Formats: sequence, structure tokens, C-alpha cells
Amino acid sequence: MAQLDVRQKLEILADAAKYDASCASSGTSKRNSADGKGIGSTEGMGICHAYAPDGRCISLLKILLTNSCIFDCHYCINRKSSNVRRARFTAQEVVNLTLAFYRRNYIEGLFLSSGIIKSSNYTMEQLVEVARSLREDHHFRGYIHLKTIPDADPELVHQAGLYADRVSINVELPTVSGLKRLAPEKDNSRIEGAMRDMNSAIVDTADASTRYKSAPRFAPAGQSTQMIVGADAATDGDIVTKASTLYDRFGLRRVYYSAFSPIPDASTVLPLQRPPLMREHRLYQSDWLMRFYGFAPQEVVAAADDATGMLPLDIDPKLAWALKFRDRFPVDVNRAPRELLWRVPGLGTKAVANILAARRWRRLRLDDVARLTVSIARIRPFIVAEDWRPVALADRAELKPLVTSRPARRQLELFGA
Repeated sequence: MAQLDVRQKLEILADAAKYDASCASSGTSKRNSADGKGIGSTEGMGICHAYAPDGRCISLLKILLTNSCIFDCHYCINRKSSNVRRARFTAQEVVNLTLAFYRRNYIEGLFLSSGIIKSSNYTMEQLVEVARSLREDHHFRGYIHLKTIPDADPELVHQAGLYADRVSINVELPTVSGLKRLAPEKDNSRIEGAMRDMNSAIVDTADASTRYKSAPRFAPAGQSTQMIVGADAATDGDIVTKASTLYDRFGLRRVYYSAFSPIPDASTVLPLQRPPLMREHRLYQSDWLMRFYGFAPQEVVAAADDATGMLPLDIDPKLAWALKFRDRFPVDVNRAPRELLWRVPGLGTKAVANILAARRWRRLRLDDVARLTVSIARIRPFIVAEDWRPVALADRAELKPLVTSRPARRQLELFGA
């Protein structure tokens, strides 16, 4: 590793970081250097890698400090027993790269993770030193996301929150049994304990900031986590339930899902094929239903197949739920509350808001609803309007073909015949 130059290290460690999905940069506080002090901003635009809630593109330098690791997690390409080319940055090299890339308008922030070298504390010290140097030595005001290590000293993890906009602690797998089987050196209680401590610090600092102007900022973009999908036997129902628990107990901003991908020299305990990428997509849609559409976790789980616990891949979870619970429909667009309208397949939050605003002035007809939505054909069986009542459609035994406009798509193999 000592013979590699910085460019070679960057090639190895940027590629090694691609397996971590939790690098979105939304939700942080606004900072810039328009006053001539410091460097960087969280408000500009550049080469995009992530999107803020308002649609702005945020570019992040996404790298590992090192892909060497003393752990031997079966699903990780950087595990101790993996035959991959190793590299390691010094803290100063990461600082120099971040500043150099920013000055060239390549990036606006840094996402930094790492394998475990020497010990959890030593690695965490190096990660914190990068963030500290950027903030204090170079007055960097751009976005910083640090992946923290739950086994590290709590004080080191706390320091990460003082310098970073967002911190993340990966739960890795949705079940305790899966974690014990595939990552025996990691402990679920330690992971959740670190998340609990981080959440407490975020809440305490937010409360202090409302009373004292001098209160330090602490991870203003909150904390996130990531779960690997398809590496163990966990069902979609297990994953949705775990995600809901994490949101409720630790106040997470996001739970990210990463479809397991077979790796070179894979362990024999891993599946031979990766799960469909559509499964990852359906889990994100389920996550959206819980976070923005008022669905309880039990309702999302109920949309899954009773025998397998898996969400259907050919239709989205909201439509699957509606087809499974036909007795809840049709919904009257002129009378139903917001929560019921959110459950209508094809109606998004913006469309529902427009319906609620429009019906204050007139009773809505089917054509009125059509102007507020993308596909009225999909919605018609589930709503009642001033001039529409889906009597024949609602009585059909098989409704699915009428509300799925496109045939099921097959995921293609990149190098398949």
C-alpha cells in the first residue's frame, strides 16, 4: 500500500465505497462562505450524486479511508479474508482531496466511511480527524457525512456528530439471527446502543439550541442507516418491521436498502444469486408509504404475500394493499379525509392536496380528478366522484389487469446472453 500514489488509492477506495447506499445529503443546516470567511457551501450545485428535498443536486466525494478490515463479515467484499487489492488514505490525504475537488467544482461535500484497521477506536479517531481538520483548520462549510463505528468509544462517536452534518450507523441486516450468522463479530445490541446514544445527543442539542444561541450544532441532518437485502432469509415483512422500529426508537432520517450483490471469493453461506433490484425498489416504496402516506407498518406488511412474506414485484405496495383490501373502497373524493385519499392507488400527496383544495369550491367530477393525476384509468375503480360510481368495476373478481397498464418487466443481466 505504501507504493500507491493518491490517484491509485482514490481509484481503489472510491470503487470500494459504492456498496454503501446511505449517502444522501438532505436535511442539513444551510451554510455558505459568501461572507468571505471559510470555504464551501451546502447550498450550491455541481456534479450530482444525491438530491436534496427541494430537488437540488448535491455532489459528494464518496470514499473509504481504507478497505482493509480486521472483521470478516461474509457479505462484505472488504472482509479480512477477501482477496482484493488494499489501499489506505491518511487523514491528511482525504482532507487535501476534499479541498482540491471542491475548488475544482467537482464536489460539494464528503461521504467518508472505512474498514476497521487496528481497532474500532483507532479507525474512528482517523475519521473524526478528517472532519475536524476540514472544519477547524480549513473552515470547510460544505456537507460532511461520517459513517461511525458502533464499537468505538462513545466519546469518539459523539465528536463525529460535532463535526459532521449527518452520521450513520449501519444495522447491516434486518434480523439478529442473520447478523450473528453473517457478521458474527458485530453485535446488534451495541449497534442499537450507539444509535440510541446518537439520537439522545441530537435531541438534547436541538433542545439546547432553542434556548441558547451558543449551543453547538450536532449532526443537524440527523442519522441514517442501511440494511442489506437478500443476503439472508429475512422477508420483506421482516425488513419493513425492522425499519419501522428503527424510525420509532431512534428518530432516523432515513433507512436505506441495498440489494445484496454476489462478490468475488464469496462465502458458501451466501446466496449464489442477487435478489431482483425491483425488490429494493419496492422496499423504498414501502418506506415512503410509512413516512409520507400514513400507513402503519402492519398495513404495509399486510400487502405482502401471506405465504412468503414478500411484496409483489409486478405492482407497487400501495396497489397491492388496495387489491387485497377491496372492502375499503371506493373512496368518495368529495368527502373522504386526507388519510383515506392517500390510500387510493395512483393518488400522490400533491394530487391529494390539490383535491382537498379544489373541492372547497365545487364538487369534483371524474374529469376534474383526471386533470390532477397521471392515470385516471388506474384510479377509477377505487373512487367515487360527482358523476362516477364504479359499480361494475368494483364488483369484478379480478381487478388487477385493469389497473396495471404495463406488462411485468424482467430484470436483464448485464453480461447475459
